[in-house]
Order: sequence, then C-alpha cells, then structure tokens
Amino acid sequence: MLPPAVKSACEEKLGLSVSRASFIGGGDINEARLLETKQGAFFLKMNAQPGAIQMLEKEAQGLQLLRNSGAIRVPQSLGTGQAGAYAFLILEYVEEASRNQQFWENFGQALAGLHRHTDSHFGLGYSNYIGSLPQSNRRHGRWAEFYVLERLEPQVNRAISKNGLWPGATADFGRLYTRIADVCPEEPPALIHGDLWSGNFISAHGDIPVLIDPAVSYAHREMDLAMSQLFGGFSPIFYQAYEAAFPCQPGLEERIDLYQLYYLLVHVNLFGGGYAKQVQRIVKRYV
Repeated sequence: MLPPAVKSACEEKLGLSVSRASFIGGGDINEARLLETKQGAFFLKMNAQPGAIQMLEKEAQGLQLLRNSGAIRVPQSLGTGQAGAYAFLILEYVEEASRNQQFWENFGQALAGLHRHTDSHFGLGYSNYIGSLPQSNRRHGRWAEFYVLERLEPQVNRAISKNGLWPGATADFGRLYTRIADVCPEEPPALIHGDLWSGNFISAHGDIPVLIDPAVSYAHREMDLAMSQLFGGFSPIFYQAYEAAFPCQPGLEERIDLYQLYYLLVHVNLFGGGYAKQVQRIVKRYV
C-alpha cells in the first residue's frame, strides 16, 4: 500500500490522480511502485532512510545529464520530494521488452556515443552516490589522481575503519596507488554511467537500450566496461559493437581488474562478506 502522504505528493507532482500503486521490482536500496493513472503509468522510487532525499535528487541530476547527451535513452525525471518519512522520485515508466542481437548492437553503439561526451577535467560539478554511499567528484586533470583520491581512497578508508580489509591493506594500497598511472592509458574524461551492471539498464520496445540508476561522472570510459563485466549479464555482441564504434587502447583485459577494484570496495562497504578477498587478490596482482 502506498502511504497516503506519498500518494498525495505524487498526485500533486503529476497533476493526476493515482488510481493504483502496485509493487514492482526494485533494487536493494529503494522501494519501487508502479503508479497507474488515466494518462498512463509512472515509476516511483521511495526511501524512508535519513538523507534519502539527497540521494534521489542526485540520481535525478545524473539522469538528466545522461539525457542531455542525446546518446542514449534515459527515463525522464518527473519530480522529487519528501512526503512524511519518505523521500521519493517519480520517473517515466519504460516497459521492458526482450533482448535480441539488435538490442545489444544498439546498446554497444549507444554507450560508445555516450563516452564521446567529454569535459576538461575528470570529476563533476557536484558529488553524488554509488549505491547508498557518497561518491566524491572533485575535479582533477589526470585520471590517476582522480581515481586514487576520489574513488579508491574514500572506499579504502571506510573499509579499514570498519576492519573490513586485511592487515597491511593500507601499505598495499599505498603501493598500488603509485602503479595506476602506469597501468591506465591517458584518455580524455568521458561521461560514464558509473554503475553499469545488468540491473541498471532496460531493453525497451524497438530494441532501444535505456539506462537507469546512474552514478555519473566524467571518468575513464573503461570504468563502465569493467563494471559491466564484474557480474556478467552482457552479451558479447555488446562489446563487439562498442569496440567497432569506439576502440579501446590495447591491453584492456590487463586493466579490467584495476577498474573493478572500486566497485568491489563499494560492495565491501555495503555488504561485507567475501568481497574483501577479491579486493586483496587484485591488489596483490598489481603490487
């Protein structure tokens, strides 16, 4: 059941009466509802955790940035707000369709198009979130500096403060940080989704890829490719289409683990468990 305060706030944002609100698949962080009105359906995210409104507002900003690129379809944000205990975000509802070869080709080409959008510095004009964790986007002129100071160090420090890593992790990461500039090729900053796993895209009718739940920044474009490989769910056709549209520099497979390190550290801090062992394996490989 939709809390009355949330229903009322959504109706005010939409200018429509909500006839039904049903549960719909969501992630680990937010509750999700399908809102039905006489003018069609809408997607609602809601969260009663303290500070959730900031997280949802940053998500809306990120979605708009991706939409503005014109490279790939992104649901339109229709409003955020606070209603009683709940923060909420209303989005355009996108009905899912099956994923065929044409979809994967379109997706690879569209992501390549997104990554061609660049900026003078790595980072962004505002910080945001990766999952429910803060993600700092202070600007840097070089990728290695940005990756160490705004991605790896904050997650490493958080994990160590909770005894989530191994003894000697601080020294091991210190050595790793000096290696990043040698391993990662210099490229212009690219507009990336930032959390590109298989749960964060939709296949719309017409073989159209749609991105959701971003953690945007201008970063190294290989970050998106690395995250897409971390948990699987992407067709080889996707990578072939991307490579044909925007070839990566040689040796990407040797760098994938280094990019995945950030996402695994996020998982250490969100979920704990065995992710720390994966992190340690990667760090030991590069140092």
